[in-house]
Parts: sequence; structure tokens; C-alpha cells
Amino acid sequence: MTAARNQHTPVTPARMTRFDDIYGQPDPRPYFGALGPLGYQTPHHAQSVFRGLLPLAGFDGSPGRPDGVPDAGAPATVLDICCSYGINAALLNHHVTFEELRERYTSPEVARLTTAELIASDRAYYAARRRPDAVPVIGLDISAPAVAYGREAGLVDEGFAENLEAAEPSPALHRATRGTRLITVTGGASFLSARTFRALLEGRREQPWVAAFVLRTGSYRDIADGLARLGMTTEKDTSRTYPQRRFTDEDEQRYAVGAVAAAGDDPRGKETDGHFHTALYLTRPRAQAAARPLHVLLRDG
Repeated sequence: MTAARNQHTPVTPARMTRFDDIYGQPDPRPYFGALGPLGYQTPHHAQSVFRGLLPLAGFDGSPGRPDGVPDAGAPATVLDICCSYGINAALLNHHVTFEELRERYTSPEVARLTTAELIASDRAYYAARRRPDAVPVIGLDISAPAVAYGREAGLVDEGFAENLEAAEPSPALHRATRGTRLITVTGGASFLSARTFRALLEGRREQPWVAAFVLRTGSYRDIADGLARLGMTTEKDTSRTYPQRRFTDEDEQRYAVGAVAAAGDDPRGKETDGHFHTALYLTRPRAQAAARPLHVLLRDG
């Protein structure tokens, strides 16, 4: 028989609440239905950051520029890792906001549609809002249904359901990402290691930029160290953090506050006020980072 738990001993949960089920559905309605009430907002913050990085990372309207861009001659692309249903691509390439998407996918009108009807509706919805400066986006995620939706709705130009933590990338994925100039991550850094990036980037003549929003409850060191071995420098934006979502309960908040403090950061006024927070990390080839450090990049914006 086990001993009774001391009622005065704090109970610290082992991890944050998991939402695995919402990523394996045929369309994004469960995603917005589950995360919307918690005020999930990382893609909203990423929208302006990623758009601002595009011209700096080499998206200047001249694909195949032979000036050190990865695999000169290949079309310039964005690779969104852990893309789920293509939400980042929707925000990057269309005149929409994250709040507008939440309202759309939780509306009674959309709730009545089948997945096939929603895909047809989405294709028209996004086509009417396409930005003139839209860029090709490749989606990568372990969820085949989510990737299929993003592709069929016209949000990602190509989509791959592959787990690079467990296997090497397919030849098709390697070919599709030859011209990648910007890699984006908003919701998956906690589940990734350097292996995913090494599999995609090892052996390239010039590396793309990597922009990641990372929860303060975890560490980005493994990925940063792996990218350093490829000749890249990772910088953290220390000027601000970005609210991610509200906690599901007090236990999850207790976990987050403890994890952030253990990582050497201060949770006061952030996690203590009820939200997970993320930090922005930007990785670039060393020479580019040295020539224009991140704080200068953000200041000049």
C-alpha cells in the first residue's frame, strides 16, 4: 500500500496540457474550437514578424538569385515546420487576421459544412484575399490529415506528412525545400530536436534563416547547437515576450511558473499573470548575423 500524499506538499504537474487530438482531424474546426477559448495567439504575433523577415531573408521577387541563396536557381520558398492545417501560410499570404480565422471556423455557418464543402469554401475565401506579394509555402507536419487539408485548401503549395525526428526526409521533401530561404516554427519547437533541421539542411552551400517562437517553459539549446554546427548563429529577442495562451487550470500554471524559473527566466508579470509566453529566436548564417545583429534588425524593422 502506498503512503498518502502530504496535503501540504505542492503538486507540480509533469507537463502542459496536451492537445494532440485537434491536429489529427480532417479540418481545422476542432483546432480553433479548442484553442480559441484559451486565447491562443502565437500565429497572430508571428504574422507580422514573418512578413517583416521575408525581404531580409531574400524574398525580393527575383527567384533563383545567384548570390549565396540556398541552391540558386530553385524557387524561393518558406518552409513551415509543424504547419498543422496551414494557418501560418494563411496569415502570411492573405489579407486575414488570426481572429478572423477563429471567428470563421467557429461560426454556425461553417459548422454545418462537411469537410469537402469547407475545403471548397476555403479555396474561394482565400483566393479572394490573396496578397499580391504572396510567397510559396511548403508545409511539414507529422499529421497527414492536417497537411492534406492545408494542401487541398490551397494554403500550402506542397505538403509533407513526415517525422524527421524518426526518419530521413523523403527525396520529394528534399527537392521541394532546395530553395527554402526562411524556415518558420510557431507551435512545435518543444517537440523538435536538432535532428529535424540537420536532416533538411546538412550539406547545403548556404543556409536559410530559421525563425521560431519558443515556449519559455522549454529550451531551444539543442536546436541552436545543432544549427551552430552548420555554421549558423542563433539570437534570442530579449526585448519582449509573446503571450501564447491562457492556462487550462492552476496546475498547468504552477508547472509553467516552475519550468520558466528553472530555465533561468523570470515568470513574474507573464506566466504568473495567467499566460504561457514565447520568445522569438532567429538563426542565420554567422556572417549575416554579425553584419546586422537581431536587435538592430528589429529596431530598423
